[in-house]
Amino acid sequence: MNLNEYFSLVFSDYTLRTITLGTAILGAVCGMLGSFAVLRKQSLLGDAISHAALPGIAIAFLITGAKDSNTLLIGALVSGLIGTFWIKGITTKTHLKSDTALGLILSLFFGFGMLLLTFIQKQPNANQAGLDKYLFGQAATLVESDVWLMAIVTGLCLVVILLFWKEFKMLLFDPDYTKTLGFNTRIIDILITSFIVLAIVLGLQTVGVVLMSAMLLAPAAAARQWTNSLGTMVILAAFFSAFSGVFGTAISASQNNLSTGPVIVLVASVFVLFSFIFSPSRGLLFRHIRFIKNRRDLEQHKTLAFMYHIAKTHDTISHPHTIKILNNFQGFTRGTLQKLVKKNYVELDGNMWSLTEEGFKTASNLYNQQNNE
Repeated sequence: MNLNEYFSLVFSDYTLRTITLGTAILGAVCGMLGSFAVLRKQSLLGDAISHAALPGIAIAFLITGAKDSNTLLIGALVSGLIGTFWIKGITTKTHLKSDTALGLILSLFFGFGMLLLTFIQKQPNANQAGLDKYLFGQAATLVESDVWLMAIVTGLCLVVILLFWKEFKMLLFDPDYTKTLGFNTRIIDILITSFIVLAIVLGLQTVGVVLMSAMLLAPAAAARQWTNSLGTMVILAAFFSAFSGVFGTAISASQNNLSTGPVIVLVASVFVLFSFIFSPSRGLLFRHIRFIKNRRDLEQHKTLAFMYHIAKTHDTISHPHTIKILNNFQGFTRGTLQKLVKKNYVELDGNMWSLTEEGFKTASNLYNQQNNE
């Protein structure tokens, strides 16, 4: 099946429609909440939470003995919240930094989760196999009830963000000022973190423990390159992530033996790479173009200033001078001289040059500005 066939069947085929809607909704909520995680410099938090959710899945199965997705996700949510609050407790009550706390909780919970999975898979009951799909995700297992759950959580998340937009924004950029205004920053921080944990838990079934942090952070990192506005960044991140979910699902469905989760993450990574190179304000390409332009402008200003000092020693600024004088000036190029001629700063007659009135005035202003600085 190619991409055209996929998009023609997506509205009529139940499985394709369910998977596509699920990945699109998951992408939207991850993009929105990932923006807050990136701006709060908590990029590794998503990785730690996703790995911390693994033992909760295993324990929920051991308690209930069933592979009901809702029950397993509740276990993952509880485990993820415990891991998150442990991280915050370590950073606030010890002298360890956040990256150390994240690494400790990630390795501890993930190791414990793998131990439980190994124990479960060695049990005689064959029904106990299959929990390892939460490591790398399996979007094909999504059903309509999962999509409805994602939609409800996404809608709730959107409502909370709109209601507490001002508080979230102040906490992001100036937490000390937020405290002075009387806001309970602890409650606001818990609210944001809880929704991030909830979004990660929802994505475990689709993307998996290992790749979930990329789903959360990659679209937000891409969106950050295009804007300085928080609102625009949240919208862009949600769009990038939703598109990555839909297009990644389409590529996975149109090819054989391609896991949906990794393909979605790769599509999101393409957005990141494109944004890092081509975004007008921060992209590497436009930054290099601006660097070249600034260097050329500096060469022109230096050459014009050199000409100005020469012209000041004569009675008239239009007195012709030989280009040989400029050849002794370090950094001078013929291209620089031609650009000054095009700007009507210099008149060129064969191998002789002279400043124009406009060129002399411009050079004088540059010289005065440098002296004032």
